[in-house]
Amino acid sequence: MDSKADFRATFESLIADTKLDGRYRTFIELERIAGEFPSAFWHGPDGQTRRVTVWCSNDYLGMGQHPDVLAAMHRRSIALVRALAAPETSPAPIGIMSNWRRACGPAQQRRRADLHLRLDFESRGPRHVGSADAGCAIFSDALNHNSMIEGIRRSGAERFIFRHNDVTHLDELMSSVAPERPKIVAFESVYSMDGDIAPIAAICDVAEKHGAITYLDEVHAVGLYGVRGGGIAERDGVSHRVTLVEATLARPSG
Repeated sequence: MDSKADFRATFESLIADTKLDGRYRTFIELERIAGEFPSAFWHGPDGQTRRVTVWCSNDYLGMGQHPDVLAAMHRRSIALVRALAAPETSPAPIGIMSNWRRACGPAQQRRRADLHLRLDFESRGPRHVGSADAGCAIFSDALNHNSMIEGIRRSGAERFIFRHNDVTHLDELMSSVAPERPKIVAFESVYSMDGDIAPIAAICDVAEKHGAITYLDEVHAVGLYGVRGGGIAERDGVSHRVTLVEATLARPSG
């Protein structure tokens, strides 16, 4: 069995354990009400519906329902249902918009998996990928998003912080760890706060040299870069070298 098959079996086992423990996250379904920001209809799993107020989206000023935004979307032939322009943040706090679920649903998730040709993580942070039980060492870019940092901390694995986009420093840190030890390199493609881009190919060179897997956050790049919108790795022709890709359908539009 090759290493990628080993990784998949490990992840599937972790997901199964998470479900058994009652820690597997499911998302609520919301239907925004056009013209009544921030109101929405909550659709329950048994078909029940009630009116709620949504305070946890990135659409802080209700611009997703601004007439100019909706008109621009019409001009570009983007289908509107009844609610708003786009999903506004990760499904974790706000749930899944019902119009997007009807339009996309599992089929869209399958297309995302096909887009990246690997497991596609919706939840930010490699919490379950590396664990202390496995003796895993995680190498994290110094400017990674806080959600990734929290995920790494909560995994309990030993972590090493390499200077931002510094592949030489990454190589030095990885050389200090026993060769047989499981290793993960966690980094982003587009660092939204600084506006710079990771040298993905060079980081993969170092990771492959040390037998590590890579966890790439493409949240701020998917839909904007690459022939199919796969992100920076696709644009640079290195998608096949990345082990895990983290992506959402919210950030480029949010």
